[in-house]
Amino acid sequence: MVDLLTSAQMRAIERRSIDSGVVSALQLMERAGQGVVEAIFNKWPELQRDDGTALVLCGPGNNGGDGFVVARLLKRAGWGVKVLLYGHPDQMPPDARKNYDRWLDMGEVSPLHLGDIPHPFPQSDLTIDALFGTGLTRPLEKPLAQVLSTELGAFSVRKRIVAIDAPSGLCMDSGRFLSGADPLTADITVSFHKMKLGHVLAEGPVACGQTVVVDIGLPESEDQDRIPKSLQTDVNAGAMLVSAQTLGGVDKLDSYSHAGHKFDHGHALILSGEFGKTGAARLAARGALRVGTGVVTLGVPPSARMEVACQITAIMQSRVSDASELKKRLLDKRINAICMGPGLGFDRARALVPISLADKIPCVLDADALSAFADDPETLFQMIHPNVVMTPHAGEFARLFPDLSQRLLGPSTTGPAYSKVDAALEAAKRAGCVVLFKGADTVIASSDGRYAVHSAHYERSVPWLATAGAGDVLAGLITGLLARGFSPLKAASAGAFLHVEAARLFGPGLIAEDLAETLPEVFRSLRYQATASSAPSA
Repeated sequence: MVDLLTSAQMRAIERRSIDSGVVSALQLMERAGQGVVEAIFNKWPELQRDDGTALVLCGPGNNGGDGFVVARLLKRAGWGVKVLLYGHPDQMPPDARKNYDRWLDMGEVSPLHLGDIPHPFPQSDLTIDALFGTGLTRPLEKPLAQVLSTELGAFSVRKRIVAIDAPSGLCMDSGRFLSGADPLTADITVSFHKMKLGHVLAEGPVACGQTVVVDIGLPESEDQDRIPKSLQTDVNAGAMLVSAQTLGGVDKLDSYSHAGHKFDHGHALILSGEFGKTGAARLAARGALRVGTGVVTLGVPPSARMEVACQITAIMQSRVSDASELKKRLLDKRINAICMGPGLGFDRARALVPISLADKIPCVLDADALSAFADDPETLFQMIHPNVVMTPHAGEFARLFPDLSQRLLGPSTTGPAYSKVDAALEAAKRAGCVVLFKGADTVIASSDGRYAVHSAHYERSVPWLATAGAGDVLAGLITGLLARGFSPLKAASAGAFLHVEAARLFGPGLIAEDLAETLPEVFRSLRYQATASSAPSA
């Protein structure tokens, strides 16, 4: 798990540490610059020589101050360093100005005026983007944005680009480039103390390249004091749920060790579509079974019962042709979680969703169970209860929450820009349940304001997970965890985590059927990690 901070939270943590005398702003800037240089040499060991060349682009704020520290340290190591300053030194914050003056004792600073921006920039072994960092709240001026796009953009031939805090123009609260800035890209981005939301949302991961977090000596306790509990977030949220050392009762994924009946581990009902449309529900059912649900039953219409019977073994099936039969089926109080949507069909969804939601049984609404109500989402929201998890992808989200989607996709001229976290939180509050907004930057939000971010980026990138049926398996994983007693937020978070873990473990060539079958190996690996991490050191 990794804490993610907003820009405002990071500033508050720094300010409190400085005001309390724990550290000075000048010390933080020096540590930041040292951390950037160490990250550079760790990334490119071949640069640890005394004849390299660096171009350092400094901005008018503290990000630029970090850049001057980097320039000074590289110069001291024997490098040839060229520094360009965007802005006037008299307008720099005091600590950034001190580092500007320190650099003047070693080298020159060339002005980077909009009217005469050198184009192209001088060639170098290394380019440092220290123009604008987490504090950016407005678009870059157009001439500067155009030059940066050419020199530091995706099609630039410049080698080894390092961004301090963020590629300039990227909003660190949303991962979106503010209007006026074409996407820039870095080979590595150095973040201080903690990752920021923008490093894992939207365009952030592609723009940042590889994000390296540097410790600059801010006390960990400051985070807990300054970050509201509702805003604490996780990357890889759900990893904690697989550790036997931290969980008890039904919140154990390895709770097979206690004696009991299969129904002690939950009974999930997955509703299937008509003949020829049962594959998605069967994928979901397999996911629910593999995640440890004691009993999984497919609710199947008469036309598809033979088709389903030919494809299942450990999974059970029961006839569910219409609303009345579903009502009878739900008289079995051992059923403690329902999945509706995968391959269900719009007509069947409109008939069965109200019945499934009426008894307040924990429920996952996915795919057709969402899109069937696109013309009247308020009707769906009125039926939803807090034990529901909705799992829309971007298209389904736009159909149910068109205004939120429009804000998310529309241009943003000021920061902090409207983010996927903002959209998911508003959607969860409107619907009154947990919303898992799918994507490589999955956001899981609850109606009470809590949220988690599950990032499948950087070392956790799994592009092969974009395969037909993968979302159906995710719906089944969450349903199975609900059946086992997980809360909706925990079930959604753990399901998203396990979904990616299975894809990572299997690797390229993955198809949806492989996800559930890889889970046993995922559990073995996680149990080993939990045991190893809890073992006493020698």
